[in-house]
Amino acid sequence: MKERRKANEKRRSHVTTDGLTRAPHRAFLRAMGLDEEDFAKPMIGIVSPAGEMTPCNIHLGDFAAAAKSGVEQEQGVGRLFHTMSVADSLSMNHKGMRFSLISREIIADSIEAVVRGHAYDAIVGFGGCDKSLPGVIMGMVRCNVPSVFMYGGSALPGRWKGKDVTILDVYEGVGAVLADEMCRSELEEIEKIAVPTVGSCPGQFTANTMAMISEVMGFALPGSATMPAVYQARHSLARRSGKQVMKIIKGHGPLPRDLVSWKSLENASAIVAATGGSTNAALHISAIANEAGISFTLNDVETVMKRTPLIADMKPGGQFLAKDLHEAGGAEVIFKTLVESGHLHGDTPTIQGGCLGDLVSKAPAPDEKVVYPVKQALMSTGGVVVLKGNLCTEGALLKVAGLKCLSFSGPARIFECEEDCMKVVKARQYEEGSVLVIRNEGPKGGPGMREMLGVTALIYGQGMGEKVALLTDGRFSGATRGMCIGYASPEAVDGGALAHIQDGDIINIDASKGSINVDLSEAELARRRELWTAPAGPQGGLLEKYAKLVQSAHKGAVTHSGGGDWPLEEICDE
Repeated sequence: MKERRKANEKRRSHVTTDGLTRAPHRAFLRAMGLDEEDFAKPMIGIVSPAGEMTPCNIHLGDFAAAAKSGVEQEQGVGRLFHTMSVADSLSMNHKGMRFSLISREIIADSIEAVVRGHAYDAIVGFGGCDKSLPGVIMGMVRCNVPSVFMYGGSALPGRWKGKDVTILDVYEGVGAVLADEMCRSELEEIEKIAVPTVGSCPGQFTANTMAMISEVMGFALPGSATMPAVYQARHSLARRSGKQVMKIIKGHGPLPRDLVSWKSLENASAIVAATGGSTNAALHISAIANEAGISFTLNDVETVMKRTPLIADMKPGGQFLAKDLHEAGGAEVIFKTLVESGHLHGDTPTIQGGCLGDLVSKAPAPDEKVVYPVKQALMSTGGVVVLKGNLCTEGALLKVAGLKCLSFSGPARIFECEEDCMKVVKARQYEEGSVLVIRNEGPKGGPGMREMLGVTALIYGQGMGEKVALLTDGRFSGATRGMCIGYASPEAVDGGALAHIQDGDIINIDASKGSINVDLSEAELARRRELWTAPAGPQGGLLEKYAKLVQSAHKGAVTHSGGGDWPLEEICDE
């Protein structure tokens, strides 16, 4: 034991394998087929949310097994374990969606619990459904052991009447049927072919946006963000991920907190803007920063988005899917283009040991179809903007990629929850020119900050996507399009102005100026504030705990103070 410890003095797993008092621990390890030779090797936690909750996750177990093979080829011991996942797809448009964003925290917490509880030396982590990507990365940064992340990939689209269709067409098809603009039989046809393979949603929705962030921040191997889930080359990527984590253990690569810096967080924000990515990413970028002890708020995301051009024509605002970007050269095409134009920092580290600029230097040039040169940018500023004003003093988010008009003004129609608004939208009992306001759906007020693709897709499917605006302190899916403003902060339950507006108040939105205001004086807002009483929070269970801990969307809806070290332990006996 003593000789083994001298050879690897800084290994965390020694606390479970070395010394007289660890004889019981070794006995348990032997029961799983390990022996003396294995006790001398690094113990690598390999985590995935594999399971039958969603097509995003069902295939991840195979990739985890491939990563374990790569770890063992490089003389490590792979230890497979699972985390959970709440599928946005199946929790959408009902109260189960309250648990979607919460699942991000549970995933990070569970990784910390297992990796620290079992003293694993490193992590290879896989993500599929939306919240599992940031959740796994947050767990890695919190533990700060050698780590490699890999995305499970997106599904291929279906084909209907000669064009690609995705799950977004199903959501919007419901609205079209309700508006008598599509036959029920046509919707049934799309429903049966819209998701023909395993994998995550194929547009530049939350999963694919976060996958690109995992690459640009250096957590993942090149090519992993855009390669479709069903490509056999993904198994090779998974095996290489296992091998790569062993190189980092041997000193050939950075730790997670080396990857999370102000520059890399700016790079992450720039990629969201340049691709018209999911507004959810702003929450997740701030949350990843928090794990490293860095305060990177919506204000900081906003600064980057204002200066970054939209250069990728990706759905839902544009025309193309992840598979199309992969065929055009992958995310590296975008990275290289933005590094050369000065919109990305090229000197940030990656798990391969080099810097981002060197890693993408040989990427192909933009094809001027899926990706455009900066001089031919689709928009001079990013596809996502932050709006501020007396209605949202800490900010709100609007995806402008694909919007025909960047301004809107109209009377408010107030709903106290998503269900109330959904009933009205389904019945088409709303007026063109209105601003539909859904409040009490923020991180604390929901609690859980529900995603509202069900409502927004119905509106769009009814042909009203830019004829009304929707404002909420809840979230939107990365697939949402139209004049939809979410993440309004401060949220209503915290006394934000959203809590005090009334039916008929005029709301003015101007994305070109980054403003959102209600036509009320500060004196009138103050008067209403004095008359307001905060609604009671939930009683019992996970929602009660979350509501007491969660912070503002402005700060990433995080639940702890961030940072924190995990010191190595010493074994006193031999």
